[in-house]
Amino acid sequence: MLKMATFSELRDTSVFVTGGGSGIGAALTEGFLEQGAKVAFVGRSDASAFVEDMAAKHGNRPLFLPCDITDIPALHAAMDTAAAAHGPIRVLVNNAANDTRHKAEDVTEAIWDEMQAVNLKAYFFACQKAARMMKPTGGSIINFSSISYMMGIAGLSTYISANAGIMGLTRSLAREWGPDRIRVNAVAPGWVLTERQRRLWATPEGLQAHIDRQCLKDTMEPRDVLGGVLFLASDMSRMMTGQSLVIDAGVVGTG
Repeated sequence: MLKMATFSELRDTSVFVTGGGSGIGAALTEGFLEQGAKVAFVGRSDASAFVEDMAAKHGNRPLFLPCDITDIPALHAAMDTAAAAHGPIRVLVNNAANDTRHKAEDVTEAIWDEMQAVNLKAYFFACQKAARMMKPTGGSIINFSSISYMMGIAGLSTYISANAGIMGLTRSLAREWGPDRIRVNAVAPGWVLTERQRRLWATPEGLQAHIDRQCLKDTMEPRDVLGGVLFLASDMSRMMTGQSLVIDAGVVGTG
């Protein structure tokens, strides 16, 4: 397991992660627990076993709150519950997403609305709620996007549209909330091989073709994204906002 730097200011910090019980989100939850943070996370699937594993492994129990993030009142209620348990949220990580593939000609209004609800709408309203808690003292919001919108991958038009929107949202909110010392940044990972990716999308041929595009020829695992997120959550990035941090082993170029 990769060893992370220690960010002492994250100890006892109230952190809220969407989709924090599996995939990249589970790596983020564990990484913040390792820093001594007070972590609450939401997800639709039962994460009780993961919570017990984290408590036994780190002596730091995360708070799991079952929630469908597309139900905005339920999402806000979960954030209130997290704040009651751990103090006002100081770090929000919008990580939950749905990257189901659809051919453009097969997309209905219902599919479009469903994909935007989970991949963009919920991000905005989580940001809105967190900002209200952060205004007295500041805080850090980290929105997960993806390099897919930079690559223009076929079959992902609804997901890519939302990810491009996340970048615009991040920049606008960073400008609006900067006077309150609320920083808003984005992370754009490459192809991270979560269990879902391995099960649904990763063929040997497709994976090799993607690795051939990478500057670094190793496959990406969920914990490879953690360091960048901890950096954006910490005081080490205190003058960084409105930015996108690409972690993709060198597929796309920025600048």
